[in-house]
Amino acid sequence: MECVITRRAQFSASHRYWLPELSATENIERFGPASRAPGHGHNYVLYVSMVGELDEYGMVLNLSDVKHTLKQEVTDHLDFAHLNDVWPEFQQTLPTTEALARAIWHRLAPHLPLTNIQLFEHPELWADYQGNGMEAYLTISTHFSAAHRLAHPDLSFEENCEIYGKCARPNGHGHNYHLEVTVKGEIDPRTGMIVDLEGLQKAIDDYVVEPFDHTFLNKDIPHFVKVVPTAENIAVHIRDLLQNPIQELGAKLHKVKLIESPNNSCEVYCTNTESESKPLQIKQPVLANV
Repeated sequence: MECVITRRAQFSASHRYWLPELSATENIERFGPASRAPGHGHNYVLYVSMVGELDEYGMVLNLSDVKHTLKQEVTDHLDFAHLNDVWPEFQQTLPTTEALARAIWHRLAPHLPLTNIQLFEHPELWADYQGNGMEAYLTISTHFSAAHRLAHPDLSFEENCEIYGKCARPNGHGHNYHLEVTVKGEIDPRTGMIVDLEGLQKAIDDYVVEPFDHTFLNKDIPHFVKVVPTAENIAVHIRDLLQNPIQELGAKLHKVKLIESPNNSCEVYCTNTESESKPLQIKQPVLANV
């Protein structure tokens, strides 16, 4: 029986985004505060996922051995280090989150059956690398607060209550939405980036967070005048809003995850099919919401 296991590790390290071939002004314009000397630090959290068959002892790998390998190959090198200086690859590539995840993969791949490296620079920014050349994933986490009412405009109040329960009440209710936007791209061999981070954050803020925050979605966002603002439909709309701006930055939108509450979340992926881009519509009453 094949199984995926994950081991967590952590280390604290500093880094600086600075390219000597650029002037001081150009570095500041490109990397912002991350260009400041002597650098800045993070408490990194690393998740190493491995795949394999269960052995006679019910294990894929002995986790004590995995812990020793992570310490010997990664954390002993990186903990309390200045990342620009610690490994040879960072003499040519800046130690961004995505470049560091790739470098960790290549340090561990000879020793462990890897399936994914996930590296958190902080709780709102992380990268995934799966061994596919220079391809990596970068995720930004953010939030907005908004109210909504779940009621299809073509149905009666009674019919909407049958479908949506309390969520159909006329004055609506609110959520603190947690949003994760994942982009995919090729790691630039010099900057170590798959996308300009400030540009990505600005696109998410400009197209989603600022327009959506502290609104009544049904009334303040034109798209939801006729479309029921379920978590699924909100996620689809966010996907559609961000796809082109992210493409203009040179990356590809991979996934939008919207967490409506600790109990409810949804994920939508980027596709080019027209049918997948259409919002969910309800044509007649279905089972009551439980």
